[in-house]
Amino acid sequence: MCDVVTSLLGSLGVNAAVHQLDRDPRGREMERELARRLGGGGAGPTVPAVFVGGNLVGGTNRVMALHLAGELVPLLRRAGALWL
Repeated sequence: MCDVVTSLLGSLGVNAAVHQLDRDPRGREMERELARRLGGGGAGPTVPAVFVGGNLVGGTNRVMALHLAGELVPLLRRAGALWL
């Protein structure tokens, strides 16, 4: 699902910073923190975890819901991630 979110953001003109936890030496530590922030106790996947302007937006479902509601582009613009 990470590729889906990355593709969506790219199609909107966002140059997303992507951190692949399975390739990062601190990946396990970051994943534990994401699980804590997302309230995950193994209840669901912690990735992708999307941050916009330094704020945690959520995972794939949340990003797609924002996009379908027409709220993702304005959010990206307010954060300076999109200049259209």
